[in-house]
Amino acid sequence: MVHRLEPLVVRHTLRLPRPCGPAGEGAVAARQFDAALMSVGFKLSAELLERLSGLGEGVVVDTAVRTLGTVREMVGDHVAHNVYFVDFPANVPDTYDFWMRCIAEALADDEARDSVLEQLGEGVVDLLTLPSYGRYQHTYAEMLGHHDELIAAAGDRMTVLHLGGDPDEEVGALYLALAGSSTPLGEEALRDLDVLARACVEGPQPETVPVRENRAVLNRARVRAGSPPLLDTVTDVLRLACALSDGDVTLVGPTRFRKLSRPLRRALLAGLDSVVAASPAKLADVRVHREAWKRLGERLHPHEYPRWPHAADVFAVARGEKRAPSFDSRVEELLGMHDVTGAAKVLKSAPGKLFRSLDRLLRMALDQEERDSVVAAAEEVVGDVSGRVLLSVREHLANRAQDTGETRVFVNRLGRAWVTEDERPPVLPPERERLIAVLDQELRRRLPDPGHLLIDPDALDVALPLSGRAAAAGLGVLPRGSVSPVDGELLRFFVYWKQAAHRTDYDLSALMLDAEFATVCWLAYTNLKDLEGEHSGDITEAPDGASEFVDLRLGAVRGEYIVPQVNIFAGEGFEEVEESFFGFMLRDPEQRGRPFEPRTVRMKSGLRGPGRVALPLAFKREPDGRWRAKWLHLYLRGAPAANRVEGNRVSVATLLRGIVEREQLTVRYLTGLMDATTTTVWDGSTIPAGPVTYIGLQRPDGLHPDSRIVVPENLRDLIPE
Repeated sequence: MVHRLEPLVVRHTLRLPRPCGPAGEGAVAARQFDAALMSVGFKLSAELLERLSGLGEGVVVDTAVRTLGTVREMVGDHVAHNVYFVDFPANVPDTYDFWMRCIAEALADDEARDSVLEQLGEGVVDLLTLPSYGRYQHTYAEMLGHHDELIAAAGDRMTVLHLGGDPDEEVGALYLALAGSSTPLGEEALRDLDVLARACVEGPQPETVPVRENRAVLNRARVRAGSPPLLDTVTDVLRLACALSDGDVTLVGPTRFRKLSRPLRRALLAGLDSVVAASPAKLADVRVHREAWKRLGERLHPHEYPRWPHAADVFAVARGEKRAPSFDSRVEELLGMHDVTGAAKVLKSAPGKLFRSLDRLLRMALDQEERDSVVAAAEEVVGDVSGRVLLSVREHLANRAQDTGETRVFVNRLGRAWVTEDERPPVLPPERERLIAVLDQELRRRLPDPGHLLIDPDALDVALPLSGRAAAAGLGVLPRGSVSPVDGELLRFFVYWKQAAHRTDYDLSALMLDAEFATVCWLAYTNLKDLEGEHSGDITEAPDGASEFVDLRLGAVRGEYIVPQVNIFAGEGFEEVEESFFGFMLRDPEQRGRPFEPRTVRMKSGLRGPGRVALPLAFKREPDGRWRAKWLHLYLRGAPAANRVEGNRVSVATLLRGIVEREQLTVRYLTGLMDATTTTVWDGSTIPAGPVTYIGLQRPDGLHPDSRIVVPENLRDLIPE
């Protein structure tokens, strides 16, 4: 069981649960393990190396095999990354010359000649009909023969694996951290929580589970183990039903409810009955998801259980047979009468909703008295609002000083983005500044005493993870809106995908924009090389997996922005393929090696979004000439097929402008609120002797064991409750 869960601990914490086994002479095997890790950009901490060296060789080898498999997948080295042009990035041909060569080869092919001649006669040739276009012309092994071994460089990534505690303790601690998270988890983390919940359902449980999706996952494990679920709203019951049907516990997408056993039906109906009996007003929540309730009712058959009449009321409301006025309708009624003061007074009983409604209330207020009543209501209940909502409202207010006409960016829970003109009048300065002061004061009060604060300066511009869905799962990934330095001269993007059932063609491109977000040029299968760099060639199907790369020489880039993107030209979406991921590498000019070298990978993330165009991040040239990454994690709807960089230039540029101009709450903001006894900017080498609160991009070796450590893997711990 522990070995099965060990990869989860490594992925989420970069800690290897304490290896156990008979003592022995494992030093040689441990050093070999360390060397193998270094080849993929990882290494053992001094403490972990020492621990392994004192164990038997067999234990070390078994540990190495398991761990190497985990970290190789983390960085994307678990698959073979072949390229179309065998010498890439060398000898990439001119696009037109390459197409002409493909046509010439097709004319020399007896089976293809007639079709090509017919197309030439009509004046248009479909590249996909040419035998040598879009399909690998060599094996992976043959491609490797054209490339030298990687020349190591001091700037190569080196991610340290640290020694963890007892395996059971590490698994339990990870379970408690994910289950008790104050921010929603991403899709992969939610799946991991499900695995952990099944293993830990009988052990210690988190004191609170503030995120409802997490609660649904835990409740499924509890019900299956014969324990009562944790329910306090009718929607909790609906989420649990979705979980039991392996559906969407976020309730964003529809769930196809399965036929449920009688014990499960009784558990759901009994829970529903007790929730409504304790608070009949909660029936109003049914209307939000009434169609889902109707479908669930067809599976639960509440009429067969007359001893739970309150549960039957839920389905009567869903069918429209019973009236249940909602809290929101009462607020809307008051606002419809322009009674802003009355609406604010009612909303005080739901502090979170009040704070999410502040902008609207202030815009509707007709005079200073009404505006004062809104702010006063917020001041009165600020202590009852979750930290995540407070931070979200604080970020919102920071972006509400602009005049009408600015760009407004919308990003839904799935990462799909769109842009429109912001026609709202600004929040007036007195109320805006008063609310910001209230929020800052409350957040400062909730933050723990950090003692000696040790900060990696590269972490200061990391955006606060107000939602786990603001970042894709992967290695080196930061939340949406974060800014991080880019140190290197050669920037290489990569995408890998493997189709599940149908021919699928993903196209990797890089769009270059100037300071005004106008197009300068692009690299794609339609423009294989330019001053900036080269494209590895178009692959148009991936039954066994396929990769594409774009190489950029940062010093040669014309323009101020680089926007890599993955366009779906044909076939399965990002959520339908067997596997797909994106990443980037940084290299020095003199470095050789394969197109994909894991130790040069700085970031690798899964592509799991609802659109047909993925925008993982963008790069901006600073006034000093250095480049910095701006993390996006966005998806555009795109067209059903034939998406190309040329066709979405305007929408991408407009979206990027809106993201760049938006102010994000970052680690810098929160650390500025902390009342530290001492604050030290970490220089990368000097480690304080005593315990510290360390905030950085990677945990350094040698910190005092009583230190509190915050790195991207547990950045959510910074969000106050």
